[in-house]
Amino acid sequence: MTGKDRQGAQGGRHNRPMLWIKAFHIVFVAAWFAGLFYMPRIFVNLAMVPSDSHAERERLLLMARKLYKFMTLLMIPAVALGIWLWALNFDGFNRGWLHAKLALVLLVIGYHHACKSILRRFEQMANQRSHRWFRVFNEVSVLLFAAIVVLVVVKPF
Repeated sequence: MTGKDRQGAQGGRHNRPMLWIKAFHIVFVAAWFAGLFYMPRIFVNLAMVPSDSHAERERLLLMARKLYKFMTLLMIPAVALGIWLWALNFDGFNRGWLHAKLALVLLVIGYHHACKSILRRFEQMANQRSHRWFRVFNEVSVLLFAAIVVLVVVKPF
């Protein structure tokens, strides 16, 4: 294998910083989504807690608060690294798949904030939704994740 072939196989030395940024972006996105997958499961359990089970309710609320803080700490570098990747490859912004991905990312950020709003309602004992509603709500993050992955890998348009 010649030096030029080896460079092509490795993605070129000039691309290495971008590959590191991309790798960490993927790690933070995956970790953030793990929290987005789990938070609604806590909401399902909270919606099912009997009104006289204060200890169980408080334990679940504590778990939800801690998870939300941790999810937010993961979201920040995930989004920041994504913006950094976009800045390094600005000419790629003219692609339709990227516009669709960014729109879905905005929806994911909205979903993240919706989780905070729901958590506040549980804290105020003002939740009006059933555990079944939260089971459906839980699937939204899975669908968003799948759509984003397909857009990034397949680049259909």
